Amino acid sequence: MTPKSTEEPQVQLFKSRLDNMIDMDHELVLLANKLNWKVFEKLLGEVYIPDRGRPGLPTRLMVGLHYLKGLHDLSDEETAEGFLENPYWQYFCGMEYFVIKLPFDVSSMTRWRKRAGSRGLEAMLKETIQTALSVKCIKKNDLKKIIIDTTVQEKDIAFPTDIKLCATGIKLLTREAKELGIRLRQTYSSVVPKLQRLNWQSARSRKYKQAAACVKKVRTLLGRVVRDIERKATENQLAGKLGELLAMGRKVIEQKRDSKNKIYSWFEPYTACIAKGKERRKYEFGCKASVAITNRHSFIVGMQTYTGCPNDVTTLKPALEQVMRLTGVMPEEIGCDKGYRGKARHAEIPGRILIPGTGQQISVKEKRRMRRRNTIEPVIGHLKADYGLERNYLKGTVGDAINALMAACGSNLKKLLKHLRTFLYLVINWLIPDINTTAERNQPIYCNC
Repeated sequence: MTPKSTEEPQVQLFKSRLDNMIDMDHELVLLANKLNWKVFEKLLGEVYIPDRGRPGLPTRLMVGLHYLKGLHDLSDEETAEGFLENPYWQYFCGMEYFVIKLPFDVSSMTRWRKRAGSRGLEAMLKETIQTALSVKCIKKNDLKKIIIDTTVQEKDIAFPTDIKLCATGIKLLTREAKELGIRLRQTYSSVVPKLQRLNWQSARSRKYKQAAACVKKVRTLLGRVVRDIERKATENQLAGKLGELLAMGRKVIEQKRDSKNKIYSWFEPYTACIAKGKERRKYEFGCKASVAITNRHSFIVGMQTYTGCPNDVTTLKPALEQVMRLTGVMPEEIGCDKGYRGKARHAEIPGRILIPGTGQQISVKEKRRMRRRNTIEPVIGHLKADYGLERNYLKGTVGDAINALMAACGSNLKKLLKHLRTFLYLVINWLIPDINTTAERNQPIYCNC
């Protein structure tokens, strides 16, 4: 059913109202009053089936929890604990009275994310941009000049090696066959760990031929398990999860060092190996993400993820389409690095693309704005260190998009809260005169000499 509202139908005499407990001039309270929560109720209400099942959790509650999750880089459990302890968080999520018991289960956040998808998180990012325009944190003209760059959002997987992939495949296939009642000739449950141990000892002792022989043996055992299951499984059994595991097993056996679209994780098969030329980390396993910020205030106006390992210039057009979708403004000037070179791709884009070191004819003002292209690097650094873009714990390609969008929402909310806090400081200290200071000025000055 459609979600219920957070508003109480009648006055609760034995509960404490939040507006009597908290400071109504707090920046989080002001931000909660500025956000347009009805937009989410209209958009996300379409994913529910009316008159079927129990009523869903309030949309404002779930959106507010995910805003706070992205703002503070918390897990679902930590977000629920903070909601229960912090009255400002409860007010931000739409509660009228202070609650002492969680009105939701922690697993409800996971199910809500699956239901909302990347479309719902894009709406959350769009609302932060609209709120920034309404409170004068950014201006409309700032959206016409942006900076775009790409980074890698790493997946929460173990570092992939050939022997580890083959050993994990044997373990998963034998477990699935046992659940389906398929009796195998041999499971190799004691042979594979011994080969893994021998491989580690040989590599440590620089006996590389012996280590390579262990890898080859485990790959051979994986092939035996795959063929044994294919002989004994029925068509109905192969149509489910077992068939997917067998397809992945065949791909793991066949893939070589120079193969394309390799599998690096059995649990996240769409993980890509991306080389960004870093000395400290030559290869990163995850997905590529493009970040778009305004040239003046470094406000995030676009965040998109891509499967595989596309070239930077191929990500430029879809990134600009997302910026247009979120802001309603097509950028007139886009600052990029040298990875976005390619005149054929630039012909499809109406805006002017500024790339340093390419010999473009630019004006003095454009050259001054081009110097600000490097400001996107600390923004990406903060997204990774403070907002959870460093490692993604959500599953699948949809989880990649959701995690990146939550990080962008958290960064924008941080800027909004800082803007509201600065505005309050100016109002209190400059526009409203201090009574005590005025009284001290009017007192006569006495001299003790």
